[in-house]
Amino acid sequence: MTVSLLQLSDPHLLANPSGWYRGVQPLVNFKRGLQIALSQIPRPPDLLLLTGDLCQDESWAGYGMLRDVLEAFALPTALLAGNHDHPQLLRCCLARTAQVAPALISLGEWNLLILDSHWPGAVDGWVSQSQLQWATTALSKKQPALCKQKNPLIVAVHHPPEDQREGDALLTALADLAPLKIVLMGHIHQHRRNLWAETVLLGCPSSLIQFNPTQMCPLGLPHQCGGRFLELEGDGSWRETLLRWPN
Repeated sequence: MTVSLLQLSDPHLLANPSGWYRGVQPLVNFKRGLQIALSQIPRPPDLLLLTGDLCQDESWAGYGMLRDVLEAFALPTALLAGNHDHPQLLRCCLARTAQVAPALISLGEWNLLILDSHWPGAVDGWVSQSQLQWATTALSKKQPALCKQKNPLIVAVHHPPEDQREGDALLTALADLAPLKIVLMGHIHQHRRNLWAETVLLGCPSSLIQFNPTQMCPLGLPHQCGGRFLELEGDGSWRETLLRWPN
C-alpha cells in the first residue's frame, strides 16, 4: 500500500492576517501555497507535515489563524516547532487539530517521528536527551527487540543536523533503533538533498521566501516558494517530488 506525505515549511505567520514580513504576506502565501501544492500532486496526502517556524511573532492569534486554515482544508496534519515558535502556545492552540511534536505516527508500513528542536533563546536547535529517551521508548514499543523486520523510519525536525547541538549524535542514536531512511527538515528556506550514511536528508523550501541556494534546484526555480511530496511504499521504497510555485 502506498501512503503519501506533503511537507510545507517556514510560513512565518503573524498575528495580523494582513501583516507583511520580508516583503510578503505570510498568511496569503501559506494559504495560496497549500492550494497550489495540493493541485500539483496526484491525490490528497495521507498527512500534511509542517516543519517549523510556523508563527514569526509567536502569538496566540498567529497560531489561531493556522488552526483555522488547517481546519478549512481538513487534512490529517502533523507539525513541529522551529526557532521562530512558542512551543507551549503552539501545543495549546493546535493539539486538537494536529499531531504536535514530539510524536510517533504510523504511515502504512512506515513510522514518522516528529521532534521538537526548539532551543529557547537560540537560533540553532537541540533535541533534548529527555526527548530522545522518549523517542527510544516509543520506537521500542512499536518495534520490539525480537521483531526481525523493523519498519522504515522517517524523522522530521526543524533544524538540519549541522544547525543542532549534537545533531549527528541524534541521527546516530535514531539509526541504531530503526532503519532511518529519510530526515525531513525546514529552517534553511531552500531545497537541499544530502546523504548521511545511507539516510537521505531533505531540506524543504519555504512557503514564504527562499534564502540563497547552496545546491542547484532540480526544477531550475530556486527562488520560488515550494514544498515536497513523498510517496512511501510498503516494501520500504519511496519517491519524492519537489514542488515549486511563483511567489
